[in-house]
Amino acid sequence: MFALQRFTIRFSLVLLLVTLIAGLLAACAYLFPNLFNHFLPFQLLRPVHTSAALFWIIGAAACCVSYLQYESNPSLNEKKGWNKAFMYLWVFTIIAVFIHYGLNQFGGREYWEFPPYLNLPLLAAWIFLIYSLFTPLNKSTPAYEWMWMTGLLFFLFTFLEQNAWQIPWFRESFRREITVQWKANGSMVGAWNQMIYGLSFFMMYKISGDRKMLHSRQTYFFYFLGLFNLMFNWGHHIYNLPNTNWMRHVAYAVSMTEWLFLLKIIRDFRKTLDTAKKLRHLVSYRFLTAAEFWVAANLILALLMSIPAFNRYSHGTHITVAHAMGTTIGINTFILLGAISYILRADLQQLKYKRIINITHKANQYFLGIFWVALIIAGWVKGYLTIEQPKMHYTQLMESVTPYIELFTFAGVGLMIGLGVIAIILLLMPFPQKTIEPTHELITAEDLQN
Repeated sequence: MFALQRFTIRFSLVLLLVTLIAGLLAACAYLFPNLFNHFLPFQLLRPVHTSAALFWIIGAAACCVSYLQYESNPSLNEKKGWNKAFMYLWVFTIIAVFIHYGLNQFGGREYWEFPPYLNLPLLAAWIFLIYSLFTPLNKSTPAYEWMWMTGLLFFLFTFLEQNAWQIPWFRESFRREITVQWKANGSMVGAWNQMIYGLSFFMMYKISGDRKMLHSRQTYFFYFLGLFNLMFNWGHHIYNLPNTNWMRHVAYAVSMTEWLFLLKIIRDFRKTLDTAKKLRHLVSYRFLTAAEFWVAANLILALLMSIPAFNRYSHGTHITVAHAMGTTIGINTFILLGAISYILRADLQQLKYKRIINITHKANQYFLGIFWVALIIAGWVKGYLTIEQPKMHYTQLMESVTPYIELFTFAGVGLMIGLGVIAIILLLMPFPQKTIEPTHELITAEDLQN
């Protein structure tokens, strides 16, 4: 059972590598279309990149939740056959998606640009996953399990909603179809955030040993705020569609409040943690604290984007991409890498592995910062020139943006190498044969400084 779960976690890390490589190639194809259009055009690389990123986040979250649930709840073993069915179907369908891309067979809608019939095995796989993991929830259930189960169920709902366009009635009106599409994609982010935030709470509990945080009012308030968020924060995803302003403003306010509370909980966790506990789970701890920084950075950017005057220049530009990349890499990917590091008991692995991860992770922070800022500047320049100089030729406009895209590409190379090194090291690490807690004697103060 665990052998298959380990394989799917490794498969998710391979998807991260595909995301990085395809993203870099897509940036190069965007900058040098005449060179790349002959063999790897942008219109092929973009769906490969976005689908790989989507499956990396969703798949890694689901597989980590599955592994930790089965590790801590032996009673689930009677349903392990359903869990295996999920993993086989999930992996084979994703492989089929990329085979179709390679054959230039597309379909679907944004982020799900493969032939629509492949959504059926994905749907079946997710139903198998929910059945294999679901346990009765009550007052004694840890908060992270509430988050996991909520994320699993709401991903199913939003996935069905995202595929509503296949019903002819929705396609009769472009506005109706695009509203449902954007709304579903926005709510889907909230669904996988529930799973990922649940993993972060699980790690904070395991690192600190503080059982109170599993049932505290603050934790449950955050859970219900996240639940409300995934149900209603989609309003700002349909900002440019006919809608009432109060709905947009309420959606943004709810979304920002959720991040503020997550930021507060992680900061409280850091303050109450002594050095010995940090040392016992140093790798996972560093990924968590890095996510804290990017929560704060993306919170500031998202607040700016919610201001109508700023949104006039930013919407649909590289600023939107910066917000998405900061969230996808800085928050989701870092938390998932922390969870995988915890599952692998990375602090019990060879010292050289841990030191490479720590050094590379620090470099990633700088590269991601350059990557993020370059996208923001490029987006602002493009948005400003588009609005203020509408008669400017598109070629001239892009010439003004190109230097920042080149800087973004340079930082992307560094980020690809850094995250790629971490993914490869995690792929090489053997899984522990049994549950065992790392001990601080295996790590030195030098490691903490690195």
